[in-house]
This record gives sequence, structure tokens and C-alpha cells, in this order.
Amino acid sequence: MDALGLLELSSIARGYRALDALVKRSPVTVLQANLVEPGHYLVLFGGGVAEVQEAMAAGLESAKGCVLASLELPMVHEQVLSGLRGTLALDADPDTLGIVEAKTVSAGLLACDRALKEAYVTLAGLRITPGLGGRSYFVVQGQQHDVEAALDTARAVLGDAAHALECVPRPHPDFVAQVLRAAPFSLSSQG
Repeated sequence: MDALGLLELSSIARGYRALDALVKRSPVTVLQANLVEPGHYLVLFGGGVAEVQEAMAAGLESAKGCVLASLELPMVHEQVLSGLRGTLALDADPDTLGIVEAKTVSAGLLACDRALKEAYVTLAGLRITPGLGGRSYFVVQGQQHDVEAALDTARAVLGDAAHALECVPRPHPDFVAQVLRAAPFSLSSQG
């Protein structure tokens, strides 16, 4: 999968319509289509860059008036996909953890992708679950200076969409066990 597309909509009914339109227009894989708090509908899909662009155009056209946010991530970092699937290789004793909480799913995915591409860190967790009130968050691990660079990148990408960013150097093993536990849900191993 070379690219991801995401639509966050203010209407569940319009979300269904947009989902139907985008899969009819282009052969993409739907990774998640679900209600996200507070009453929003999220459609996350992937495929080739051109296919995602075509599907996004159809989804946006069908969702006019209800689009809260949209995102196309061409050449998405492979760890983003692993994070969405819950199949990350985790360090049991990380030097430093960085936690980035975004106000929207689309902003969080963009910041995660850019942080992974611009800093020497590894993704430890990524959550876009329905119970986050429309927010998303991700956790990176690495050496402290690298984690700080990833947080700086995320902060710059997020701007006003940042909710909170934290750096935790030399985390206690009991803390790590809680942060890095399995997600409440994960995507199937498609794509």
C-alpha cells in the first residue's frame, strides 16, 4: 500500500454515501469505516497513489457540506500502516518515549507520518479509536534527542491541531508496559 486517504465527516449518513462513492470509483482497500466520537464518521482507505487520489475525489464530491477534515498521504511511511494494524516491533526498554495527541485523526496521521520520515525514531503505538472524542495519538521511541526532534516536527505540522505533546526520558518499565500494550482494536492484516 503506497498511500492512505482519510475522510472525517460530520454526518454518519453522508459518510456511508461517500464510502460507497469512493469504492465504486477506484480500487482501494477500506481499512476502517466507523463512527468516531462525537458523532463523526471516519473513512480510512489505502492503495496506490493514483487510486487513492481518485477515491478521495469521489468521496469529497459525495460528502460536500459534511467534510470536517480530509487527508491524502502519498508514499505513507510503512510504520504508520503497521501502527494502524497493531503489528509494531516494540523496544521493551526504550531510552525515551514521545507522545503526540492531536485534535483530529487526520492531523495525527499527518504528524505521525512526517515525524517518522524526519526523525530517527520508531513508532511504538498509534490510536484512532472511537473512544477518543475525535482525537488521535501516537507514541514514538528512540534516543532522547531523536524523540525531541520528532516532537518538534509533529508540533510544527500540527499547529493549532495539537492537543498535547510529551517527552518521557528513561521511562519506568511499569509505565512502558501500560503505554505499549495492545490497542483496544486494530485493523485486520489487509494490504
